Amino acid sequence: MKISPSNLIFHEIIGLNVQIQDSSNKYNIGIDGRVVDETQNTVVIETDKGEKRIQKKGTKFVFQIHYNSIPKKVQVEGNLLHSQPENRIKNIMKIRMR
Repeated sequence: MKISPSNLIFHEIIGLNVQIQDSSNKYNIGIDGRVVDETQNTVVIETDKGEKRIQKKGTKFVFQIHYNSIPKKVQVEGNLLHSQPENRIKNIMKIRMR
């Protein structure tokens, strides 16, 4: 299944460009770059100033994807991403089986 605004939270986010729109840590707001790693609780973003580890919980991310060859910005609450990446990706398979 191709990545789309409606199923982004079930896909791999490593490699996507992202910007922090809002965060419980005010110093994280505005950070932008490319996602290079992800854990259950954090996302690592490669920025011009080095890698930044951002907590998912309490953070609002804006991911850039290409949907039908058109660049789209998709806002995602970090709480929706708060799980192990491999488990989140498995969930899309469960949904597809229904």
